Amino acid sequence: MQTHFSPHLLADSDMAHSETILRACVHCGFCTATCPTYLLTGDELDSPRGRIYLIKDMLENDRPADARTARHVDRCLSCLSCMTTCPSSVHYMHLVDHARAHIEKTYRRPLFERFLRAALAFTLTRPALFRRSLRAAALARPFAQLLPKRLATLLAMAPARLPPASPVDRPQVFGAKAPRRMRVALLSGCAQTVLDTRIHEATVRLLTRLGAEVVVAEGAGCCGALPHHLGRTDESHALARRNIEAWTREIDAGGLDHIVIDTSGCGTSVKDYGHMFRDDPTLADQAARVASLARDVTEVVAALGFTPKADVGALRIAYHSACSLQHGQKIAELPMELLRRAGFEVVSVPESHICCGSAGTYNLLQPDLAEQLRARKVANIETLAPRAVAAGNLGCMFQIGQGTALPILHTIELLDWACGGLRPAALQGLSEP
Repeated sequence: MQTHFSPHLLADSDMAHSETILRACVHCGFCTATCPTYLLTGDELDSPRGRIYLIKDMLENDRPADARTARHVDRCLSCLSCMTTCPSSVHYMHLVDHARAHIEKTYRRPLFERFLRAALAFTLTRPALFRRSLRAAALARPFAQLLPKRLATLLAMAPARLPPASPVDRPQVFGAKAPRRMRVALLSGCAQTVLDTRIHEATVRLLTRLGAEVVVAEGAGCCGALPHHLGRTDESHALARRNIEAWTREIDAGGLDHIVIDTSGCGTSVKDYGHMFRDDPTLADQAARVASLARDVTEVVAALGFTPKADVGALRIAYHSACSLQHGQKIAELPMELLRRAGFEVVSVPESHICCGSAGTYNLLQPDLAEQLRARKVANIETLAPRAVAAGNLGCMFQIGQGTALPILHTIELLDWACGGLRPAALQGLSEP
């Protein structure tokens, strides 16, 4: 794609990087075939190619975002399916991240939108506040019909029950239960510590059983992905900085072989820390080191030599490949290979490249499109007649779970069971096939 950025604009590192990305695009349109929003709306501006034109026009002319550009960029899920499809290796992720930051700085949204986006960025990244907010939402749910549709939709998505806070999420060290083979840090994160504490607990049990010492570092928390995808880069970078500093202290004190992340959306973000802080002279080296150590939990389980110890009964599992894992981190087959090695009958969901509609806060900000994508995903899952669904990302689990009665589990819960752990609570009472 031909570009005409002024030298003044290209002096900015983000603008120069975006210009390089734009020049790589050859207008081929392969991305339209796998873009979830284009499949739903048929609008060229709801495709990566269409958004690229809008972003180019906005950035190249250094103009404030308008309502049309904001609307179509907001509809992007950041599922990154287009990056898997693109024959020209256009790095759409960094381009749309830059566009979102520019929109956030230059476009004034309607009052309710401004309030909602600010509230999500502030609340979801603070587990204690998020927990209190969800409890308040549960109390308000009986009055949902009296509220505007958008607020009623938000209340309906709040879970009726929350698990108690898990002691696993406090800063501490879990010793290896077998001869120690590596020392890893576990990202505790934010929303997952409130919505589903079983995932971290299963991760710690399995990794320590396989010979890893697991550290939950003091000061580490939200990865920053949620505000980052809202264009709120100052907030996202502040959260990322805390993690980098916390893990750097652990690296310097006792060494780390890996940083383990069991929420794939967070993993994609942490693996990008090197890019995020590339121009920060005080943090660039540490950020790059942290990013190089980041691993999805299935990568570490495989490296530790996972060997099943229990008979799981060839349970038929539909594996949902989270976009952030298959497109963002290019990990598609490994989780299924581990589940098969564990003794499960694993089937891949049709249209596995199409997003379920979760996408961080997308299902809260774009509920109509997200609902259509969830219905499409659930229909594809249920055609397989599985006994349960496995996924590697909490957001996907929560989104899909709202559309089906099938048990939804994290991949690590199933692997922990197969390696001698307890049968997951979601499968209790489920008869053998």
